[in-house]
Amino acid sequence: MNLFDYMRENNQTKEAPLAARMRPASLEEIVGQKHIIGKGTLLYRAIAADKLSSILLYGPPGTGKTTIAKVIANTTKAAFTQINATSAGKKDMEEVVAKAKDNLGMFGKKTILFIDEIHRFNKGQQDYLLPFVEDGTVVLIGATTENPYFEVNGALLSRSVIFQLESLTRSDVKELLLRAIQDKERGLGALSVEADKDALEFLADICGGDARSALNALELGALSTPRGEDGQVHITLDVAQECIQKRAIQYDKSGDNHYDTISAFIKSMRGSDPDAAVYYLARMLYAGEDIKFIARRIMICASEDVGNADPQALQVAVSASLAVERVGMPEAQLILSQAAIYVASAPKSNACTLAIGAAMERVGSEKIRTVPPHLQDSHYRGAAKLGHGLDYKYAHDFPNHYVKQQYLPDEVVGASFYQPTELGREKKIKEWLEWLKKEP
Repeated sequence: MNLFDYMRENNQTKEAPLAARMRPASLEEIVGQKHIIGKGTLLYRAIAADKLSSILLYGPPGTGKTTIAKVIANTTKAAFTQINATSAGKKDMEEVVAKAKDNLGMFGKKTILFIDEIHRFNKGQQDYLLPFVEDGTVVLIGATTENPYFEVNGALLSRSVIFQLESLTRSDVKELLLRAIQDKERGLGALSVEADKDALEFLADICGGDARSALNALELGALSTPRGEDGQVHITLDVAQECIQKRAIQYDKSGDNHYDTISAFIKSMRGSDPDAAVYYLARMLYAGEDIKFIARRIMICASEDVGNADPQALQVAVSASLAVERVGMPEAQLILSQAAIYVASAPKSNACTLAIGAAMERVGSEKIRTVPPHLQDSHYRGAAKLGHGLDYKYAHDFPNHYVKQQYLPDEVVGASFYQPTELGREKKIKEWLEWLKKEP
């Protein structure tokens, strides 16, 4: 590093946002996430021993994914390289891999590759990394706010350990705010900042577990508030409220309400209450929930809770899922609203859900039954000698395209898995099946 590089890096550090300056440099400085990074946990031991394997860090913004990666960079003896999936291309990855091969071949030194927002990589980009993760050329650390089981290739998932980070608690965020106020080297200590208790409580509450958001608001308040007569900068509740103009609605301060909200959304559609369904949809959209996740839940509800009472519901839900991926926000909210309201307003039946559940239970509780001989495949030489396909009646050769014959195995004859209801289209299905079976 020459003098100009040193001065540039030094000035960038001084001018960096408070959240970046206060980023922990060691394991002991990390606040929260004790379930994965607490002393004695698998990840803690792996980092401390410098024996890290490929990992994926999954969690909401501001919960410490990049922080953990930076701590690893500070503690590992391996070469550490960072790229961002939003701007990096294949050429960038090729350069990283080439250097990693040199490090490993010439110096016996591993390379840790940190990819922020790895879900932004397409399938081809993720596939390119796979052989180099497989053979140990690079140790991958991927950070994502999206569910990796939906956004990351299965092959990469199988070669990585997934750690899910949780939203920080209010006490965690408050601890970070106090640390920033008191730190004279990296924080606001040199500015003589004093924050009222209710202001700190408000910032810790309003950020919804996002430490970066809380620290940014604190810094804005500290830099924009005139000093008082005592020479100190006073962060009052009014100042804190001005620094965050919009309440960042979160599902829950502890993280549990994320699941409560989606549960209420699904149960409102199941309960035929379109007003409640669209309300919970609005809450999720306002809080920044993944529109693809919402669309998936609507599709499931359309099949699980509406089923054949209105088969059109599934078509609407599937079309909505495809449309939101092509359109994106903010217009996607219109599509999701239409689909959610349609499913909520449709007649309900869980007959298909009960049918597959009963059939799965029957199949799982007994040995595999033999398919009746007349239904067995007969499209090969010698099938007739084995009796396969003999006496099969082709339904389209008979009136109403229906003929009575045995379809279930002998041991399951008489079982009734699908019980159509009297609602919606399913009532017609029930009447049709009953009529068919009564016809000679």
